[in-house]
Amino acid sequence: MTTPSHKALVPFVSVDNMMQLVHSIGIETMLRDLADYVEADFKRWELFDKTPRVASHSDVGVIELMPTSDGEAYGFKYVNGHPKNTSEGLQTVTAFGLLADVYTGYPVLLTEMTLLTALRTAATSAVAAKHLAPKGADTMAMIGNGAQSEVQTLAMKAICGLKTVRLFDKDPAATEKCARNLAQAGLNVVRCKSPEEAIEGAQILTTCTADKQSATILTDNMVGAGVHINAIGGDWPGQTELAAGILSRSDVFVEFPPQTRI
Repeated sequence: MTTPSHKALVPFVSVDNMMQLVHSIGIETMLRDLADYVEADFKRWELFDKTPRVASHSDVGVIELMPTSDGEAYGFKYVNGHPKNTSEGLQTVTAFGLLADVYTGYPVLLTEMTLLTALRTAATSAVAAKHLAPKGADTMAMIGNGAQSEVQTLAMKAICGLKTVRLFDKDPAATEKCARNLAQAGLNVVRCKSPEEAIEGAQILTTCTADKQSATILTDNMVGAGVHINAIGGDWPGQTELAAGILSRSDVFVEFPPQTRI
């Protein structure tokens, strides 16, 4: 029997490995570096082979595959979204991904993407806000205070210079946990009792909810002119966050229209 060479082994980055990497680099530095990569990829957007997510829906959630290639590397992400998991002591989202060499077809990296998804999503939101939010914007309303909200806030601070975050969640315990975890981040953290209170004085509004119930988090009369909205929670059919009237009077920016229409 021939023992496989070391080169044949595919590197695997576990959640623990990813946590160690984030801590060694520093989360704000990592978010800035990720944002630079995201922005660079948007500048070569036409090179990517893009397709809407391959989704398998059930009554309790969704499981999706997300493939792409730039002609040299091929990658896919497996990700789920199960809002009911929280009540069972489980994570709403888990993910892993694979990177392969297009020339040989060989996989070159297998990695956890639960934590990486949170980081990448936050970095992408901050890139959007950097270009689209009002100049000098330093206050954000963060509606939906699950784990993603903490990383969103840190990314806005690292990349956009955020100074104040106004938190609201229908679950007060989620807001308390988020505020506690952000206590040492060098931000003014304000706990709010309603979405209306959260958006007071905020130039950036971020909605990060998970319920698949066609909800309206922001009504048309709540949102004035000139603010920037990151509506990041509505990412599959039946999961909405904004009143239709807000969209009809806004400039709307999306990454990939065929996916957005779904």
